[in-house]
Amino acid sequence: MFKKILIANRGEIALRIIRACKEMGIKTVTVHSTVDAESLHVRFADESICIGPADSAGSYRNIPAILSAAEITDSEAIHPGYGFLAENANFAEMCETAGIKFIGPTPENIRLMGDKAKAKETMSKSGIPVIPGSKGTVGSEDEILAIASRIGYPVIIKASAGGGGRGMRVVHSAGSLINSFLMAQAEAMSSFGNPEVYIEKFVIEPRHVEVQILADEKGNIIHLGERDCSVQRRHQKLIEESPSPALTPKMRKKMGEAAIAAAKSVKYRNAGTVEFIVSGDKFYFMEMNTRIQVEHPVTEMVTGIDLIKEQIKAAAGLTLKYKQDDIEINGHSFECRINAEDPQKFTPCPGKITTYNAPGGPGVRVDTAVYSNYTVPPNYDSMIAKLIVHGKDREEAMARMSRALEEFIIEGIKTTVPLHRRIFLDPVFRSGKFSTAFLEIFNKP
Repeated sequence: MFKKILIANRGEIALRIIRACKEMGIKTVTVHSTVDAESLHVRFADESICIGPADSAGSYRNIPAILSAAEITDSEAIHPGYGFLAENANFAEMCETAGIKFIGPTPENIRLMGDKAKAKETMSKSGIPVIPGSKGTVGSEDEILAIASRIGYPVIIKASAGGGGRGMRVVHSAGSLINSFLMAQAEAMSSFGNPEVYIEKFVIEPRHVEVQILADEKGNIIHLGERDCSVQRRHQKLIEESPSPALTPKMRKKMGEAAIAAAKSVKYRNAGTVEFIVSGDKFYFMEMNTRIQVEHPVTEMVTGIDLIKEQIKAAAGLTLKYKQDDIEINGHSFECRINAEDPQKFTPCPGKITTYNAPGGPGVRVDTAVYSNYTVPPNYDSMIAKLIVHGKDREEAMARMSRALEEFIIEGIKTTVPLHRRIFLDPVFRSGKFSTAFLEIFNKP
């Protein structure tokens, strides 16, 4: 087992990894930017090194600085968390070259799954259902017109290297296709440095359901059930739950098997998530995230398995101690992402937190790195906390989340807590019969 791990991240996920390491008897090193000097991930690590300015390009994405920090502290491994360098194949490869274990999948896994078009093509060849569309990236206006005509409108254009809704355009007719194609290419180039896009049939009002997988370095792969991530704003998740109220037992079994088949087809290692679009009783592969997810706590709550610890064990070469038959889903869990944003317009709202009161009680968990008098910087993602609850069933979990949201007091900045409170009282949400279009309709002025 590792004796010391460097955490190449910040905020709640860095603190989450520190906690797992402490329970495993592993020393931790964190890196931080100049504006994060007073952060909790700095305070609770055994060592911490300032690696650059507030701008993430000069700090949390600064590969030479992070590797230097690992080397001078004698860190044996690096955990990237999510975001920043977590899905950077070059970083994973450079860690290997430097003799430092990257706690995550192989560089090859990251490269293949990071290219959404190639990933979709690989899944199709492996017999996993995919949404009709191009077999790879689309290179010309004539090609995209022909494919759209074949599969029928509406269609969606997506950045091959993309994520988070960037480089994505929904097109309802041929008249706007070319302009949307060029705009998607430009946005993909601006966001990811890669202009390649692909096209597929746009599924109207689907569910977004993902399956958590774990794999060791000996080829053993299991899944830990699914998470429903259909409550989204601008293609970014806001509420997640497990299990999904949209799946029948038969669909749940088939989706779990498909996720394992997807992972096996690329010889996947460590933790990952296979994401699907669900329409009625059918599901289609969408993409695979080669990292730990923001929403991993809901899986931990219903399975009792610490995913961060399992990541570390897998990276250390240990064999998975779980078989698929060992995995049981107990009760129901929700996660609310609490963002420093205007709850109506979703505009960022950095600033000083003047009052902070976290909820507690049975079945309540808060993953955060903020506190009273903490100043939320404007330089990073707006998520400041995750509120997670567990109940014996969906009804109890909803009641517990409503109670916890009432207790969650954050003053001095605007947050999405009021929006979450309203959502958990909404009859459509409570029925479990909603789609990815839910929030757009719910949050209209």
